[in-house]
Amino acid sequence: MTEPRIPLSRPDISPAEIEEVLGVLRTPFLSMGPKVTEFEQHFAAFLGVQHAVAVANGTCGLHLALRAVGVGPGTEVLTTPFTFVATANAILVAGGRPVFVDVDAQTLNVTPDGVAAAIARDYVPREDGLVHRVTGTRLAAIMPVATFGHPVEMDGLRAVAREVGLPIVHDTCESFGSLFRSAEKGANKQITTGEGGMVVTADAAIAERCRMERNQGRRPGSDWLDHEGLGFNYRMDELSAALGVAQLRRVEELLARRARVAQWYDEALAPLPEVERPRAAPWAQVAWFVYVIRLRRGITRDAVIAHLAAGGIAAKPYFPPVHLMPHLRALGYREGDFPVAEDVAGRTIALPFFNALTHDQVMDVASTLREAIYANVEA
Repeated sequence: MTEPRIPLSRPDISPAEIEEVLGVLRTPFLSMGPKVTEFEQHFAAFLGVQHAVAVANGTCGLHLALRAVGVGPGTEVLTTPFTFVATANAILVAGGRPVFVDVDAQTLNVTPDGVAAAIARDYVPREDGLVHRVTGTRLAAIMPVATFGHPVEMDGLRAVAREVGLPIVHDTCESFGSLFRSAEKGANKQITTGEGGMVVTADAAIAERCRMERNQGRRPGSDWLDHEGLGFNYRMDELSAALGVAQLRRVEELLARRARVAQWYDEALAPLPEVERPRAAPWAQVAWFVYVIRLRRGITRDAVIAHLAAGGIAAKPYFPPVHLMPHLRALGYREGDFPVAEDVAGRTIALPFFNALTHDQVMDVASTLREAIYANVEA
């Protein structure tokens, strides 16, 4: 397979990251050592939260967080159909059932009004909480996703959650460093640990449970092989943590580089009326994870991607609707259930986006995209 001359993505690894990883290799610790603790402390400080629990990957973090707030068999979680499949899979692995809420056409996130309407329409209050009118299962949590680095409108969503007594498990994997009303930072794609994830919380009990369950049910400080309950091998290794420590030291630089590339794309694509560029809501500051455009209806998306590939430029559709994947169709979901998510999913293209992308490369992508669009507009 020929490597594209402009790839879709590429990590930003400097000599500082290499030295941090080599430093771990000079110690006796490859797992369960001091570097994970250091990474957790720096991560919590950057976000301004009390607790950060490092885990093997983001899906592990979602699973632990969902379990910690009571998601299990006989429960449901409200979430988005426009996300990476790990969001829904984590709910299923925890024993719950994902219940989807359509997204806002601009932010591509669930909205407070949409979540409130779903609750009012589908659930009735009982002594033990909200129960689905049809299935009889209990609603246990709300799980919004900050899609493509755009933060969720959390003030309104928290108000809805408080009114009905539900916890929020916020999947901010794609929005590290984003700002909600210029105050609240989201939390992994803008920095890398190779593989890794983080659970952040203000609740000490949730943090303690996640620390225990990530290590096969053993509490920090307990004797070797002293396991108090069910757990998993969800630990982050020292090498990944070392990479994360170095990346966090450079985080403002990394975020600024990505914002610069996004600005170049905005300027280069502005003359193309067939392209809808990503736009931030007035209250949001995006932390750029990917640069995803939407084509005007009537343009064959796959033909445009093929034209880009023929020119040596990588591009992909992003995301397919989660509710239409086979294992979620099995729960009864069908085409037409969430029209905004389905419409957007049929028109999106993720363009090459990484820190080292040059202005000339962005202009190359924009020029080739223009050729692709005008060669593939449907009559």
